Amino acid sequence: MTESPLSALVLFSGGQDSTTCLFWAKQQFEKVVALGFRYGQKHDVELKQASLIAEKANVPFHVIDITGMLKGSALTEHNKDVSAQHELNPELPASFVPGRNAVFLTIATSYAYTHGITDIVGGMCQADYSGYPDCRRVFVDSLQTSMTLALDNDVRIHTPLMYKSKAEAWKLAYELGVLEIVRDLSHTDYNGDRTTYNEWGYGRLDNPASILRAKGYEEAKQKGWLG
Repeated sequence: MTESPLSALVLFSGGQDSTTCLFWAKQQFEKVVALGFRYGQKHDVELKQASLIAEKANVPFHVIDITGMLKGSALTEHNKDVSAQHELNPELPASFVPGRNAVFLTIATSYAYTHGITDIVGGMCQADYSGYPDCRRVFVDSLQTSMTLALDNDVRIHTPLMYKSKAEAWKLAYELGVLEIVRDLSHTDYNGDRTTYNEWGYGRLDNPASILRAKGYEEAKQKGWLG
């Protein structure tokens, strides 16, 4: 059974950005489904949080296991330092997972096609992308074109956070009325820590993801964007 043309599939990790995008999609589309990936990530607790958030949002959530497909990252080789430089390219962070968004988006558009969905939503962010080249809009546009050709069917990939800073992402969460959900339930910490609670959520400031999240929250608060 196919979905309505007003349906969207959200790439959903359970992190701050994808959680914000999930609720953005719920305002934009009549029906939303969420798709997550288990790829051997060090912080796989994010999928547990994703399930809790999807349930609260009343959105169907499915996880595809591709463990072993993606390597060459401190997120998949758990003995490596997530705060270091990437071993193959010192211009990139160690947390860069080669080909991750290409794989995720390709699988997602194929999955969506079988459900009659042509609108994909992702939390990629170019303005604040932590050095990940596969988070740039130019890459997303190229993948959108390729999948449209591959499926002979129009594919639209929406990236609501693409040109927003992390502070602006917090602001959007507030405007969507889900600041508490994003803060308390989403997971960003690369080391998987959910024992330490802060004003900006769970995690420790010993990895780039938590540092970026904390700085963004503080900036948004100082600008009066969080109420």
